[in-house]
Amino acid sequence: MTCSPEMDWVPLLVPDMPAPQLLMPWLERMHATRHYSNFGPLVRELESGFASQFALPAEGITTVANATQGLELVLQALELAAGSHVLLPAFTFVATATAVVRAGHVPVLADVDPHSWLLTPEIAHKACREMRIDAVMPVTTFGMPHDMTAWARFEADMGIPVVVDAAAAYGSQWLHGAQGTLVFSLHATKSLPAGEGGLVVSTRPGLAGKVRQLSNFGINLDASAGLPVGALASVGTNAKMSEYHAAIGLASLDVWEQHARQRKALHADMVQELSRLADNRLVWQKPGPGGEMMAPTVICMQLPDEQARIALEQQCRQAGITTRRWYQPLLQDMPVLRRECRLLHTPHAEELSRTLLGLPFFLGMSAAQTQRVRESVRQWVAGAH
Repeated sequence: MTCSPEMDWVPLLVPDMPAPQLLMPWLERMHATRHYSNFGPLVRELESGFASQFALPAEGITTVANATQGLELVLQALELAAGSHVLLPAFTFVATATAVVRAGHVPVLADVDPHSWLLTPEIAHKACREMRIDAVMPVTTFGMPHDMTAWARFEADMGIPVVVDAAAAYGSQWLHGAQGTLVFSLHATKSLPAGEGGLVVSTRPGLAGKVRQLSNFGINLDASAGLPVGALASVGTNAKMSEYHAAIGLASLDVWEQHARQRKALHADMVQELSRLADNRLVWQKPGPGGEMMAPTVICMQLPDEQARIALEQQCRQAGITTRRWYQPLLQDMPVLRRECRLLHTPHAEELSRTLLGLPFFLGMSAAQTQRVRESVRQWVAGAH
């Protein structure tokens, strides 16, 4: 199959944002109160729903403008010494590292498990034997959840705070009764989209409240804090979620369970069919002890080698199919980050960077679009034999 000039390309991702008519009741409520930001009633309602889901008091939850600022502010709220070493996977999106740098710390890039593609407590223990580590920031790679009991045990044993970058894992990553801190993204491409937004969930006493204060410039709003209301308690930024984004988040929450089931079913069908067409030459991310993804937002597979990935990319390009090399280049291969980071041995991350390929995956994929993806994989297999 060759893509003609007039053929529409199959996109990699299509945001699952609520239709305008579904937003209207929320927007009308917002407009009736004339409250558009500064922790308005819709933000509070959204946070209350999250608190119930995570079985935490309201003090353990706060929304933010986006997950990247959430990570930065959590690091600031932890009050680590300037220049602290924060361990994170080399195999992740740039925002994990830039949040560490912008918070005034040094990213230490570690390897990932070759099967789950996650930075695990075992890898973190090994890193702690090799150099000083002051905090750990595991990532829920492509939405795969972590075992929070294991991370809570690591935190207790080592005395090192753990902050999980759970950007892509809303609905999959839970605390399951363990202690921990999670930062989720509500970006338009995530399973619970608010257009832009983030969510901080923490059992660490006072942490979410501190992040909330920092997201409002660092202004004190607590009359019992021993500081005048309106005075600056610390140097923060403006990272509040607006009522507009909360309205979208609430509308998305109304349909989340239904859409999560659809995502999971579509993902399972595509994995099964692509594996069959490829004669089981594809390797898929495997769940770790933290369990399975409940609402996948991407489909990403490991090819036998780098040349195989190039061949499939070319086949997809000819068919008008968008692909993505996740994650290439690795963090240590980006000149802007290289000078900011410390690097450990990362053979598994490097192999994944050479061989992973993301294919189109989104709710509403037409039969014709999925068939084009399948046909491209079939032709790739035929050309490889």
